[in-house]
This record gives sequence, structure tokens and C-alpha cells, in this order.
Amino acid sequence: MADLDSIVDDLRAEGDALDALVADLTDRQWSTPTPAAGWTVAHQIGHLSWTDNVAERTTAGAAGDADAKAEFDVAVKRAWSDPTGFVDSSAAEEARNPDLLATWRTRRHTMAEALAKVPAGVKIPWFGPPMSAASMATARLMETWAHGQDVADALGITREPTERIRGVAHIGVRTRDFAYAVNQQTPPTEPFRVELTSPLGELWTWGPGDAPQRVTGSAADFCLLVTQRAHRDDLDIRADGADAQHWLTIAQAFAGPPGPGRPTR
Repeated sequence: MADLDSIVDDLRAEGDALDALVADLTDRQWSTPTPAAGWTVAHQIGHLSWTDNVAERTTAGAAGDADAKAEFDVAVKRAWSDPTGFVDSSAAEEARNPDLLATWRTRRHTMAEALAKVPAGVKIPWFGPPMSAASMATARLMETWAHGQDVADALGITREPTERIRGVAHIGVRTRDFAYAVNQQTPPTEPFRVELTSPLGELWTWGPGDAPQRVTGSAADFCLLVTQRAHRDDLDIRADGADAQHWLTIAQAFAGPPGPGRPTR
């Protein structure tokens, strides 16, 4: 993967791209339903705003800010008190903010600044295992891109994929075993080979070149698959080998329980 500065730059750019989609929306458009059941455009941005804020607080806490650490601890306790509902309730609460867009802008920029300053080797606490600043930035990039896709779909906008999706694809590959675990299945012991064609035509690869289990195809479509923003049958992704084929039916790059996925077009 790229270095921390490059990942944070990509995170900023992805936020800017989504900002451009929503900057001039009317109140009615903010209330447009998205493919996520019960979530409007405002819910999508509200979720990102809440999570970006929590990510900044835990990052600042890891750097020694006691007040920020205490705020993150409160967020974790709230999540554990309602593990199946806190994401929806937090998004709904943020969606009601009359200054939602301005709040999100402030929070995402503050988060990026905090992540860029984390010293090498420092682990940042999160709702799951602690992670490096690079991993946190990549995770925020993935979520910004995925929820941006929901917004684009709701507004009838076709986004042109960029090379920034490499971070999304990377998480999709790295979370292979996690996908098995959340589905209460045992992951294969052998690594897979993943070969994806980037938006600019480059070949991105993961895993040993001679692995019999292989996934190949469009990087953009792979990202839609692992974020469960499109049905596998509608995507340019091929799996060779029974294990690789099964993985593509459960793959998910995001934390939490398995999602319902999207219907085929």
C-alpha cells in the first residue's frame, strides 16, 4: 500500500468529490431515499460525519489528548449499549443537524489533519482491533467511497472511478478471512491471487502468482462487490476455484454483520 501521506491525500480527495455531489442539493434532494433501506442522502452524510468525528477523537486520544480519548470511550460505550442500532440512530441524529454539510466538512478535514500527524508505530483504538494511521485512513477512504456510491445512485449520477479505489480494493482483499468469520465460516488456509485492472488500465495484484484460487476483473467492480454496492451478477469479476467463487458470495470490506447486498439489475 501507499504511504500515509498519499492515503490521507486520497481520503481528502474522495471527501471533496462527494462534497461536490451534495454541495448544491435542495432540501428535498437531501431527503432523497438511497439504496440503503431507511437512509436518505442526509443519513449517508450524517453517518460519515459522525464516524469521521469519532475517528478524529480516537486519533487525537492516541496522540495524548485525554479529553478526546474520553469522548471516544463514550462513543464506544454507546455502541456496545445498542450494537445493532447505534449506526442507524447516530446517522438519524446527524441527519437532523441543520448545519450537516458544514459540520461534515469541518470534521472530515480535522480528521485528515489528525491522521497525517500520527507517528509511525502508533496504534489507534477503534471499535474493533486497534489500527495504524494508514489503516484508519484507508478505512475512512473506503467508507467515504462506498457511501458516496449510495448518494450517487440516489441522485441518478454515474461516477467515474479513479485510482483512489486502490485503497478500497486493498481492504476488500485484506478482509477475506473477516468475511468468513462474520458468516460463521472457516476461511481457507491458502492465500488467493487477486488481479484487478485499475481505472487507468494498470494491473493491481495481491497474493502469490501461482495460487490456484484466483479472482480477476475490473477493480471498480471488485470495489462495488466488497462494499456490497452491486450484485455480483452485474459485475465484471471472475473467480477460478471453488473457494474463490464462494468468497465472492460473502465478501465484505466493512465492519459489522453481513449486509443484505443489492439486488441484480
